[in-house]
Amino acid sequence: MEQLKGKTALITGAGKGLGKAVALAFAAEGINLALLARTESDLVALMAEINKDYPDVTVAYETADVSDFNSVSTSIANLKNKIGAIDILINNAGIGKFGKFMDYEVSEWENIIKVNLLGAYYVIRAVLPEMLERQTGDIVNVASSAGLRASALTSAYSASKFGLNGLSEALMQEVRKSNIRVFTMNPSTIATDLSVNLNLTDGNPESVLQPEDFAELLVSHLKLNRRAFVKDVGLWSTNP
Repeated sequence: MEQLKGKTALITGAGKGLGKAVALAFAAEGINLALLARTESDLVALMAEINKDYPDVTVAYETADVSDFNSVSTSIANLKNKIGAIDILINNAGIGKFGKFMDYEVSEWENIIKVNLLGAYYVIRAVLPEMLERQTGDIVNVASSAGLRASALTSAYSASKFGLNGLSEALMQEVRKSNIRVFTMNPSTIATDLSVNLNLTDGNPESVLQPEDFAELLVSHLKLNRRAFVKDVGLWSTNP
């Protein structure tokens, strides 16, 4: 099994929900953390929790808007200066809105694509050169079951997540020869603020996947011997 202790992971959308659960699971494994999110207060609270419960783990954070390439580049450069090279990248930052195709404002459609797809591209672009230089690394892109099968009212969100799956597939084929593993995670509904606000849990968030379920699966994938990786995986609730 791969030894994770002492590695450094960059997590986007780290302040709450899925990103926070992954950060805490990684801290429990002894992984040092570079945290990126829009809201500084969330990052400060998470950093304090990790410092209290896992004092041997090094933690740094920066705020950034992942839909802005300059913001991403500056913040990740600052994180590298604070914490060193990135071994594991978790592209988790994302937004969503569901509705009829013609009911979206053009700016809303564009923003979903910018955050969910271009944001992942911007972050990978900032991290990948050092992974290629060192001939090792793990990149995890958090897509969605809506990125494998679209439905009415998900045009913008599905377009962004289908695109992320395509980016992941192409990148995996390109960089696996450099010993870089690209994982794509396609979970169904997870009980996060986003899914609750979008009314995806039918008022019963305890019945669907929890952020901790996702984090547990992710850690198990990263622990695989480096000769192996899971290219993509769907994670579903048993009885939502």
